[in-house]
Order: sequence, then structure tokens, then C-alpha cells
Amino acid sequence: MAAGPAVLLARAVEALDVGGAADKISLIPQDFFAELCEQIIQHLNHKIPGVNTVELCRRLQTFGIEISVGELAKITSAVSFLFSTAARNNLSTEDLVTTLGSAGSTLPKHAVQVIRHVWNEQSKSVSVSEDVGNMATVGQFVDIKWKLGVAMSSDTCRSLKYPYVTVTLKVADPSGQITDKTFEMTIPQFKNFVRQFKEMAAVLETV
Repeated sequence: MAAGPAVLLARAVEALDVGGAADKISLIPQDFFAELCEQIIQHLNHKIPGVNTVELCRRLQTFGIEISVGELAKITSAVSFLFSTAARNNLSTEDLVTTLGSAGSTLPKHAVQVIRHVWNEQSKSVSVSEDVGNMATVGQFVDIKWKLGVAMSSDTCRSLKYPYVTVTLKVADPSGQITDKTFEMTIPQFKNFVRQFKEMAAVLETV
């Protein structure tokens, strides 16, 4: 087998080992890890904008599993790199598992079993561009939510009551991690925000 894939997969394994990420995988139930891998495959196939590590982390924590969003994000990035490397080198399931072993993987058995199963089922459907390293480093819009609020008066300013808009943007970064960006706008700012969207819509109609 060519040294290239082995070296690249070794990097993914090393990323899992750094900071005890591999130990954290041992805490993740097999069905949750399988769901994570499935989402990663869907992201690589451009079927979803990214992996919602915040939601997955919240669900894991409700089961009493101590893992942070950052730790789960590192695991997601490493596994995504593992799958994309395997896809670019057309590795079979056995080649992938063998290469993981030769790379000195400390992955728990249930994680290796999941990776074996997911890759055996999904490897033929994964298509990763050879130019993946040159892809634009910009995020992808997922969703937007907004709500109207009113600032209450205070002891120092009785006329403080004024409306404002809270906007939450859900964005997937280039690595596929989905995060929320929340900010507030005054009504004039929000009107300007809407006006610019209308201008963009008008331009798109001419395309």
C-alpha cells in the first residue's frame, strides 16, 4: 500500500490522540458515534451543510456523558479528515481498518467497528474533490432566527424602554462545524439590514 494514505491517516489518528480525544470517544455510546459518522459522511457528500456538534453534545450531556463542544468538534474534524483521506485514496474497508491499525490507533473497539460499518456501507457514495485543500475558507449559511425585544427602564433612565431585534445566525464553518452567532440590532439597524437583503434579492432577479 502506498505510504501517502498511511501517513495522512496517521495524522488523523494523532489528532484524535492529542488532548485525550480518543479517550473521549470511548465515553460516546456506539449509536451516538454512528450518528456522528453518518452526519460526517452526509457533509462530505454535500447533503447537509455541517455537523451539529452543539446539538449532539447537548444530547450526550443529558445522558451524563462529560464532553465539551470543543472536544466533540475536534473528534468530528479528525474523523472527517480520516474519511476524506480514505475517499481520495479509494481505500477499501479492510485497507482503512488495516491502515488505522498500522498507524498506531488507540481508538476503542466500538469506534473501529462503527468506522468499519459506515465505510463499508457509504464508501462508494463519498466523493471528495482533489482540490479540497484549496476550497474557499468561508462559512455556509444554515438558518436564521430573530425575535423582537424591549429594553426595560432603569433607576438612572426612566425612558430607557426601546425596541430591539435579536438575530441568531446558524453557520457551518469550512470544517463542517455548525455554530450560532447571535447579535442585537436597533430598529434602524434592522431596517437597514432588511433593505440590504431586498437589494440582494433585486440583483439576483436580474441574473
